[in-house]
Amino acid sequence: MQGLDYNTQRERLLLPEYGREIQKMVEHAVSLPLREDRQRCANTIVKMMAKKITLVRDIADQQQALWDHLYIMSHKQLDIDWPYDVSDAEKILSKPEPMKLPQQNIRLRHYGRLVEEMCEKLKEMPAGEERDVLARHTANQMKRDLVLWGHGNSDDEKVVADLAEFTDGIIQLDLSSFSFEPMRITGLASVTGKKKKKKG
Repeated sequence: MQGLDYNTQRERLLLPEYGREIQKMVEHAVSLPLREDRQRCANTIVKMMAKKITLVRDIADQQQALWDHLYIMSHKQLDIDWPYDVSDAEKILSKPEPMKLPQQNIRLRHYGRLVEEMCEKLKEMPAGEERDVLARHTANQMKRDLVLWGHGNSDDEKVVADLAEFTDGIIQLDLSSFSFEPMRITGLASVTGKKKKKKG
């Protein structure tokens, strides 16, 4: 509506936690022609900032932080005798580089990096009891992952096929002799890979 003043139409606040009134005071201080008036106004603004934001009180050097914030809100235009070195104040607004996700290039994300590493290990191991134990652990972990991913549904044949694929055919489990461990996921019924018979 014409005549109404919306925040979306106003200049963006650099430090919105202090509010628009403090920002207006800062702008007023910048506009004052006399240096002593600007200095006196800045001192008053900093006192008001300290009362307004309790979070600053937890900072080791509270006054340094307040004067840094004032410097930023003035767009570096406030010409006064700064009681602190504010040359590094803009670092407050800098954002850290985004962190790279540790899991990248996973062929099937519902199995995760751990299963892929286990499969790579299986491909390097010689045949024997140690490899059989790791294969059994890997298959059961894959089934747990499928259960979680599928909200309780899993397919033993899919796990066996995926394990064979991920190990380049080295690990071939025979479901006629291999049985998965019974598992119970919180909030889900026990999963054994066998369908319950209907009571007749």
